Amino acid sequence: MKTAIVTGGTSGIGLGVAKMLLSKGYKVYATYVGADFTEEIDNFTAIKVNQCCREELYRFINTIKAECNSVDCIVCNAGMSIRKSFTETTDNDWDNMMEVAVNSHYILVRELFALIPENSRIIFTGSQMGLMPHAMVLAYGVTKAAVHALAKNLVKEFEGTGTTVNAIVPGFVETPWQKEKPEEIKQNIYRKTAIHRFATVDEVVDAYRFCIDNPFVNGSLIEVNGGYSYK
Repeated sequence: MKTAIVTGGTSGIGLGVAKMLLSKGYKVYATYVGADFTEEIDNFTAIKVNQCCREELYRFINTIKAECNSVDCIVCNAGMSIRKSFTETTDNDWDNMMEVAVNSHYILVRELFALIPENSRIIFTGSQMGLMPHAMVLAYGVTKAAVHALAKNLVKEFEGTGTTVNAIVPGFVETPWQKEKPEEIKQNIYRKTAIHRFATVDEVVDAYRFCIDNPFVNGSLIEVNGGYSYK
């Protein structure tokens, strides 16, 4: 049985991707923060990991090394957004967002490099905010731009192995995170999106499935945004 890791894998896009991988026969390890995840799913192990904390991240990595002979798919999905203006964003806010989205995933792939066999899949969750500026989320947008760059640069590290590295770049998606937005803000986003709605999780998960199934898609930023324009 192949093994996959999905960070931030117990809700929203992450859980959707995890369930897709389970349907393909993978054993899935998922990281998460927040309330305890109690749902019992066959071949699915959820481990609470605060990816702002290096000690917790390395503890998770050591668990994977102890339990797995190989890691065939890594989905670097966890991210963090602190919605503040540019001048109100603190050093700690910036550091935590960078730590979760960029640093922890760089470390995860580096430390598990020896366990990644040929023809594996590494997929990052980017964001439209990493391509287009958006009010009140400058730091988040920069972290996602860095995620896009990390995915592209890792391609060279896996050259000749058949392992592919890509980033999915969603626009706005109907996740629990987005459902908290006031209706007025949602309607404003709908007007900026040619399809006039948010994506469903399943629609975004299909992009991850495409990257897993197609061995020639490599170094790509795959936008799933419904025709969104910030203008």
